[in-house]
Amino acid sequence: MTKYNELLAGANKDKKRVGRGIAAGGGKTAGRGTKGQGARTGKKLGATFQGGQRTLVRAVPKARGFKSLRTPAQVVYLDTLNDFKGKTVDNATLFEQGYISTPFHTVKVITRGELTAALTVKVAGASKSSQEAIAKAGGGFEKTAVPLRKSTKEAEASDK
Repeated sequence: MTKYNELLAGANKDKKRVGRGIAAGGGKTAGRGTKGQGARTGKKLGATFQGGQRTLVRAVPKARGFKSLRTPAQVVYLDTLNDFKGKTVDNATLFEQGYISTPFHTVKVITRGELTAALTVKVAGASKSSQEAIAKAGGGFEKTAVPLRKSTKEAEASDK
């Protein structure tokens, strides 16, 4: 006797051929019922068709344009960096001080106010004017990649 796992039956079943006479099992109306729009040849009604009534798709107003899926950079202003005098500023330190909401996103430094403290800035981006202001104050800017979030397994392993 053949075992269930040794059966040669395929996963795909052939489409039922209808309209081949009464004896074939799908004859006469071929599963379309009697008369009406659905019974006619070339019946190609869209998924939204509502029997001639204006469809919901056409009735609802459209939101034009597009929505970008890219998350915008978190902005840090130049004058707020005075608090980090003589330190290295990166995503982790900015997050600890509460200037950014998460350390795992792009951070960009933008010019606003004066920078008096000499410091090293290591973030993903900075405007040209803010890079010049950092250099003028005696510090340096280094473009770095955004830190990746650790997987839960790695985080658990490092906690032990």
